[in-house]
Parts: sequence; C-alpha cells; structure tokens
Amino acid sequence: MSFDPFRELNRVAGALLENRPGLRLMPMDLYREKDHYILSADLPGIDPGSVDIDVDGQLLTIRAERTLHGTEGVKWLTRERESGSFLRQLNLGQGIDTEGISARYENGVLNVMIPVVERAKPRKIEIVSADSSTPVESAAVESPASATENQKAVEA
Repeated sequence: MSFDPFRELNRVAGALLENRPGLRLMPMDLYREKDHYILSADLPGIDPGSVDIDVDGQLLTIRAERTLHGTEGVKWLTRERESGSFLRQLNLGQGIDTEGISARYENGVLNVMIPVVERAKPRKIEIVSADSSTPVESAAVESPASATENQKAVEA
C-alpha cells in the first residue's frame, strides 16, 4: 500500500471540518440512466424518518439528522461517528419532471430517482423533402446527380 499525500491531506481537512458545529455534506453520486437521473447519497446510521426531501421550484434539498444514543456516562476511546445535520442542495435545471421525483432509502443509501420530462428526452427529427411530403431516409445514400438536384433545391 503506497502513501498518497493528497488523500491524507483530504482526510485531515475533512476531519477538521467535520468537528465544527453546523451542517455536514453527504457524499453522493449522480448519473443519468436512460430517461431519468439517479442520485445516490450515503447516509449510514441515519433513521429514515429523519430524512427530508423537498423541491422548491428547481431546487432539490435533502436534509437528514444523525443522533447517537448512549453517550452519557461513557468514556470514549475513539469517536469518529458524529451526530449532526446533513444537507445537500441541487439546482435541477430545466427538463426535469419535479412531480415524478421518488426516493428510496436502503442499507444506508438514499436513492432519488429524478425523471426527465418527455420534451427533454433525446429524439430523432424527421426530415421532409422539399420536393414532396415523403420523409427522407437518413441512412439512404444519394447518387451524385440527385445530390446536385437537392443542393439546387436548397439554394433556390
């Protein structure tokens, strides 16, 4: 195992920032799969009842609270799991179906499904020839003579 100074610096900076009171960020992944985005946020040890997700306009906010039990009268040897509030906000932008957002919490991971509206999904545009109302096949190969005729039609 090799020593990575950047990883160690990141760990130390994270530990310093985690010890300050206030909100903590939750690590997350966000990716698109077909016609929806999937947000996966790590929330280990958090009661699902304390997780709150809301949408205000195009702003998605995730809040969660971790409370640790049995801390009175205990002499800690090490304590790396802190209680506190977690917050993450994302600007969803245009093309998101905010009414169709759903979430599932399982094994300490919150998965939020964010669907794309129908009008924002990729689609093929049909091309209609200027000579007729029949659609042009995009995979068709033209002869040089018909290509010249089509060029003249475009220039006209």
